[in-house]
Amino acid sequence: MNEAQARVLLLSAIEPGSGFWSAQLAEFGAIELLDRLMRGSYSANKGEVISKAIKKYSADELLEKITQANAKLLLPSDTDWPIALNDLAAPPIALVVKGNTESLGQASLSIVGTRNPTNYGVRVAEDFAAGFVDREWNIVSGGAYGIDSAAHKGALIAEGCTIAVLATGVDINYPAGNARLFAEIQENGALVSEVMPGVTGYPNRFLTRNRIIAALSRATLVVEAAFRSGSLRTARDAAELMRPVMAIPGPISSPTSEGCHRLIGERSAEIVTSVADAVEFVSSIQ
Repeated sequence: MNEAQARVLLLSAIEPGSGFWSAQLAEFGAIELLDRLMRGSYSANKGEVISKAIKKYSADELLEKITQANAKLLLPSDTDWPIALNDLAAPPIALVVKGNTESLGQASLSIVGTRNPTNYGVRVAEDFAAGFVDREWNIVSGGAYGIDSAAHKGALIAEGCTIAVLATGVDINYPAGNARLFAEIQENGALVSEVMPGVTGYPNRFLTRNRIIAALSRATLVVEAAFRSGSLRTARDAAELMRPVMAIPGPISSPTSEGCHRLIGERSAEIVTSVADAVEFVSSIQ
């Protein structure tokens, strides 16, 4: 049993973002943790479901599944591993990456927001993505409809590199309407997941993956977001990592800007109104 085999088995069985299992992995390492699970060293509540899931497949079968998806298993020991993820309280066990793994370690800005943006929000997301690409930054987002898609498209139109962090396997086009966008993203950038190919997305996984969006990026920009929004979770994740958070103001009557105004009002985000503002703010605290 080698490191890759141990980690792919753990990846297939442990739900992403678990603080307990992250601590166990840090203490024992992947190979010993796998051995402990198979020996029944944990209580039934914690270990039984995971050990049963591990027994469903062999490590070689799982690695072959990743290869068949035209993807790569990226380990913390690999040279392309984005070390910024090590700042997380619960780093990924491993990543499944489809595309350019080197892009994950380059200077990046995450742009996030509502799935139901206004035309104003779409234009702002595209413009900021293109503006940062022109300054040789990558753009990170979640591949969803709305602001996420606008950010990815803005980066691609500017002939830049963009990264989509998915809550599903990298071989699943979710949402289906973004299949072409995902194909374009992986040409220069990457599709990234911490679940195996073929795995569908549960609601909690979309929130869990937000921490990776925040960690991969030197700063986070919220363009439009409702008062209660998953995008605000990304902003909180970024703040916990001491990464700069910025927000775009909108009309005071617009529900899609309530989340941004909340962040600004709580002093949780810096108000920015231009790419130059954002670049200056990020540069001042790097």
